[in-house]
Amino acid sequence: MTINSRLSGLRDHTPDERLALVAAAAGLEPDALSSLRDGLRLEQADHMVENVVGMIGVPVGVATNFTIDGADRLVPMATEEPSVVAAASNAARIARVHGGFQTSHSGDVMIAQVQVLDTVDPEGARMRLLEARDELLDLADAQDPVLVRFGGGARDVSVRVLPTRAGVHVVLHLHVDVRDAMGANAVNTMAEAIAPRVAEIAGGRTLLRILSNKADLRLTRARAVFDAELLGGPQVVDDIVAASAFAEADPYRAATHNKGIMNGITAVVLATGNDTRAVEAGCHSHAARDGGYRALSRFEKDADGNIVGTLEVPLAVGLVGGATRAHPAAQAAVTLLGVETARQLAAVVAAVGLAQNLAACRALAAEGIQRGHMSLHARTIAASAGATVEEVGAVAERIVAERRIGVEAAREVLAELREGSRV
Repeated sequence: MTINSRLSGLRDHTPDERLALVAAAAGLEPDALSSLRDGLRLEQADHMVENVVGMIGVPVGVATNFTIDGADRLVPMATEEPSVVAAASNAARIARVHGGFQTSHSGDVMIAQVQVLDTVDPEGARMRLLEARDELLDLADAQDPVLVRFGGGARDVSVRVLPTRAGVHVVLHLHVDVRDAMGANAVNTMAEAIAPRVAEIAGGRTLLRILSNKADLRLTRARAVFDAELLGGPQVVDDIVAASAFAEADPYRAATHNKGIMNGITAVVLATGNDTRAVEAGCHSHAARDGGYRALSRFEKDADGNIVGTLEVPLAVGLVGGATRAHPAAQAAVTLLGVETARQLAAVVAAVGLAQNLAACRALAAEGIQRGHMSLHARTIAASAGATVEEVGAVAERIVAERRIGVEAAREVLAELREGSRV
């Protein structure tokens, strides 16, 4: 069955009703997604990290309207921040008119670094290591025959001579195609295995043998056309372009601009059980790849007056191993997405990042970020003040209308509503 991500009015239903509607739209039985509601059991958590004493829950919402590379996707997003899921869904609706999101990839290659100290002739050591390329690749591949059988494995080596305050280091990079894995365990194992031979060839001693989270050989690119009329007209389009130019030129603005991108990216990465810290480190290092911190996305105006949004980020995500396999909610999230490869998952992650970023820039250019954000935040405030599910909406509406979005104001309104209901 083909997924239909266009689910209008999903917010008007209860959580149980939404789960059933989302499952039906994805062609799944409701029980297939029950782990998104039931979450992780304590005994399961005890096998995932050390010294487990409990768990912390993060809301999982479903972003709608996404068409990515011609396929509709219902996207699970794990986040505590109001407006993120709604904003991404709305931006995806605006892009949907022009075919949604198109993506491309540079490959599935991760880098393992082997640091060599105390070489007498660093440049000579570099050359010797390059001459031993085939030997080192064979030694690395011997560590993971399963990966090799699935078409992955060591692909190349490069070597740098790196001056540091602690002397000159020789740094070997082992390039590994990790296929549908995030890849950390595979490349770390290979790096440790080849280290003794690297030290012998270089005439030094190895120290660090570990992957780099600067995954610039594993780039995902996303592009979408956002309709000018649906965005709010020519002035909003021009202002979004100006906001984008500001972020491209100024690191202070770029930090917040990229945070908006990561609101989308991290939410999908977390929901699918992938490593949020690795992805965030990779993205922010990519933003600083030219020596200055810059925006990860660009928004331009095309010949028809629409916005063309583009994003390029390193995304080390996988479907094999780690919490993606161990966490039942992560498994359910992947099932809902319907992705079959790490590249497809990365495409979704990048598309959501671009959508979220566009939504934030549009809000800033149009009505200001606080209007929509605080309206949704008011519901959280109402719940914090003790409002029940039936009372949250009324309390939130009052404190927004009165522009008193705070817990004390919510408590006052809640008391008034309850007093009125007793009269």
